[in-house]
Amino acid sequence: MRTLNLGILAHVDAGKTSLTERLLYAAGVIDEIGSVDGGNTQTDSLDQERRRGITIKAAVAAFVVGEVAVNLIDTPGHPDFIAEVERVLSVLDGAVLVVSAVEGVQAQTRVLMRTLQRLRIPTLIFINKIDRRGADPERVLRSITERLTPAVAPMGVARAAGERDAAFVPFGAGDAERLSERLAEQDEALMADYVGGAPISPGRLRKALRRQTRQGRCHPVFLGSAITGAGTEALMAGITTLLPAAEGDGEAPVCGTVFKVERGPAGEKIAYARLFSGTIHVRDWLTFGQDRTAKITALSVFDRGPAVATDSAAAGQIVKLWGLADIQIGDNLGVPRTGGPTHHFAPPTLETVIYPRHPGEGRALHAALVQLAEQDPLINLRQDDLRQELFVSLYGEVQKEVIGETLAKDYGVEAEFRETRVICIERPTGVGTAMEQAPYPFIATIGLRVEPGVVDSGVEFQLEVEFGSLPLAFHKAVEESVRETLGQGLHGWRVTDCKVTMTHGIRYRDWATSTPSEHRNLTPLVLMAALQRAGVQVCEPVHRFGLEIPADVLGPMLPVLAKLGAAPGVPEMRGPACWLEGDIPAARVHDLQQQLPGLTRGEGVLEAAFDHYRPVRGETPSRPRTDNNPLNRKDYLTRVARRG
Repeated sequence: MRTLNLGILAHVDAGKTSLTERLLYAAGVIDEIGSVDGGNTQTDSLDQERRRGITIKAAVAAFVVGEVAVNLIDTPGHPDFIAEVERVLSVLDGAVLVVSAVEGVQAQTRVLMRTLQRLRIPTLIFINKIDRRGADPERVLRSITERLTPAVAPMGVARAAGERDAAFVPFGAGDAERLSERLAEQDEALMADYVGGAPISPGRLRKALRRQTRQGRCHPVFLGSAITGAGTEALMAGITTLLPAAEGDGEAPVCGTVFKVERGPAGEKIAYARLFSGTIHVRDWLTFGQDRTAKITALSVFDRGPAVATDSAAAGQIVKLWGLADIQIGDNLGVPRTGGPTHHFAPPTLETVIYPRHPGEGRALHAALVQLAEQDPLINLRQDDLRQELFVSLYGEVQKEVIGETLAKDYGVEAEFRETRVICIERPTGVGTAMEQAPYPFIATIGLRVEPGVVDSGVEFQLEVEFGSLPLAFHKAVEESVRETLGQGLHGWRVTDCKVTMTHGIRYRDWATSTPSEHRNLTPLVLMAALQRAGVQVCEPVHRFGLEIPADVLGPMLPVLAKLGAAPGVPEMRGPACWLEGDIPAARVHDLQQQLPGLTRGEGVLEAAFDHYRPVRGETPSRPRTDNNPLNRKDYLTRVARRG
């Protein structure tokens, strides 16, 4: 039996959890379809998910269709929980992108589609809610072609759209002309026959459609309703015939990726992982992360619904693992997996200070946040030792509310938050060099050069010293210390988009006195001196926005956008509506959201997503340092000397 790991993705409220329920019901996994509003769906198991009616954590369920076992992963649609989607993307064989037939293409829809295309994940599109009042499948299909991708292949049409008995009518043999035209655009042989008027058989078209879909070059579009079941049978057939099954050799060395970590009833860690190759068994010793090893004490796989206990699992399957106490999200299992970006979406651009409502619960709050950071590393928990403050990174206000509720319910700690503010970055503006020759208390010499890198390139570390001058462990110690030190630059923000080159390195005396730790401890001193000489520029996050408003409020809207620091482009008139695109500082997006209903009589629609960083205009924002990077050389050397 073939295995397919399938992701269901969408903008919030497009109906993906309802679609998950419908697919499980159609496959015979559940006897009754749950309701998001009723809070009784299979994949939204958290109390907050049921109460809010949104997905917060990715969840897995399984069903079987014919000879295909599908592991279905329901992902959050709310942009505040995009980190959950990011972790899931690395384990998918294919995806279904759900678009509402009423609301159409929305902000998150565009973000998700761009990412799916960039990663070349085979994707089907499902236009949901064709039975809802206001449904306009033809308008939505045009919008998909214009705003998502022109490489779509409609598989049928909606009948009686907007009515309760709306149905999906698949294209038949007589509609082969339009499919031939679409597929021929990316198939030279097919194009030659199409232009030349040669007959193209239905079988050849099906093969071309399957091949282009699996290559991520074509996206079949189905229409229907998850609530009534219209069109879901055709979608199910498309999932099993058009999307590729998982590949992997069960006899090869074990290779897998951890995409979710949760805590069990007794506080034990449970890791969710996709196996790309190899076979694992209960009581196997498994290597993961940076050469950590532990014994698997229990193992589950997903089979026709929830996970069930098993003694072994093989390549292609999604597994739950017990016994790996030090496991972390993103860890490789067994041999490392090569290729593919580690981050698909922008990191959080907001942060807040969190503190206990009741004095004396500081330690309990910190311990609880450490466990939450295991489940979502991008909250990036950090502590300011000087001010005794805890910071967490956020994607938005809803995420902040969820963290507060989780702390209160699951950990018994009531927390308060300070005002949310944006997270900036620092970029070098010039070239700076520095060198230290065995200063007390270090027995090492290090020279570093810092210079600007390509935008979005991160931190690049290079060597200009001969490998014989220092053992490999010393080079690694310097590189690790460089990357750690750049977590907070001259103004307290992360330093990125730079090149750091080791220009000098000498090991003194013998192995016992000149060690990698000497180089690790000296590196921050040299690096910060080089960074000061290079100079840095603090940059703030900027969102790309799309704004649909009534045409008659364009005049009053433009001064408001200017006051918020937005830079709109040329307005585009669309009948009685006006469409505006432009840039706006991330710090002002919430303000625009708050003012929009009053300015547009409740008719304005805003799309906004992170786009880039730009130099801060006006006063440079700084934040307190939380580490021992040496902004003061004397104090730093004193601290190191005291540590021995």
